[in-house]
Amino acid sequence: MGAAFRIGSIVVNVSDVPRAMAFWAPALDFEPRYDPEPDWVILQPRDGVGPNLSLNLSESRPAAFPQVHLDLYAHDQAKEVERLLGLGARRVEDWPYPDEEHDYVVLEDPDGNRFCVIDAAPEPDATTTADGAA
Repeated sequence: MGAAFRIGSIVVNVSDVPRAMAFWAPALDFEPRYDPEPDWVILQPRDGVGPNLSLNLSESRPAAFPQVHLDLYAHDQAKEVERLLGLGARRVEDWPYPDEEHDYVVLEDPDGNRFCVIDAAPEPDATTTADGAA
């Protein structure tokens, strides 16, 4: 038997709700569920699929190595990383695995909340040639 609930919202503490909303809404293509309050807003997916992202005003600073973080899956990782950097994200240089090959890039939002952009491009089919022919 399945759970009688689902994840409705992931809450992220931020020091400036309007600034965080200006980053996360276009980053995820989410929209406010209702008019934002000075200390709280719920962003929801435009297509209604998946959990909301709630931004909560807080004076606490994010941990350098958070216990929980977002993994964002991208079909074009490089393009999405550049887009997010253009919105105000920063690359994290002090991640503990700098010498290893990864399928992710660690970024942080304007408040320092860390998240990963995962390379989720489909694996090329071994039976398909470089020009796409089978």
